[in-house]
Amino acid sequence: VRNDPLKPRAFDMPVLRGSPRYLPDGQTPVESDAASDLVARACARPEGDPLYVVAIGAITNVASAILLRPDIVRHIVVVWLGGHSLYWQDTREFNLQQDVPAARVLFDSGVPLIQIPAFNVTSHMLTSVYELEACLGGKNALCDALIELFRSYHGDHFAWNKEIWDIAAIASVLHPEWVPTVLAHSPVLTDQLTWSRDARRHLIRTATAVNRNAIFKDMMTKLATFY
Repeated sequence: VRNDPLKPRAFDMPVLRGSPRYLPDGQTPVESDAASDLVARACARPEGDPLYVVAIGAITNVASAILLRPDIVRHIVVVWLGGHSLYWQDTREFNLQQDVPAARVLFDSGVPLIQIPAFNVTSHMLTSVYELEACLGGKNALCDALIELFRSYHGDHFAWNKEIWDIAAIASVLHPEWVPTVLAHSPVLTDQLTWSRDARRHLIRTATAVNRNAIFKDMMTKLATFY
């Protein structure tokens, strides 16, 4: 592990292969080891103790699990970094726009859902090369490798910063007070990739803000003491 800073340490948790393709439509699951494992874990949960499923990419694996066993919506809570804020003019967000049928399954299924939007929520999760070097530089091989990866995104680092979107989804589970949410009726995803609202639909939670400083401090403290 110490010879490869990006190789994960040994954890008692399997890493399983997910879907090889996006969900083709709203009725056909894409079977995979990851979807099957999610179904098994959800079905094994005792009543009243749901499994929290944190998704930070395309949502086909989770949508496929729901299509394979629709009853798992009673045993899971999905936290998804996907789509923009419900008042945004469109929802052409990276994770959602590449996996539209799966996103529709998620928002239509009735599964307990915490949506973590990109604009105008996790777009505040900004950092810079200078901040990372000051807080993490030289702490360990992993920190140095992550700084170099971040640096490679842009050639000119002067007055430049970049979002690290995904950590907000993890933070919302570890420290819900850092990612406040409100109840909203689950939106309808239109063919134009906009949100349509219908007050007859079930409720979800959607994040409205992030405590950027608290989240980054927590992450950097953990990375600095990784080894």
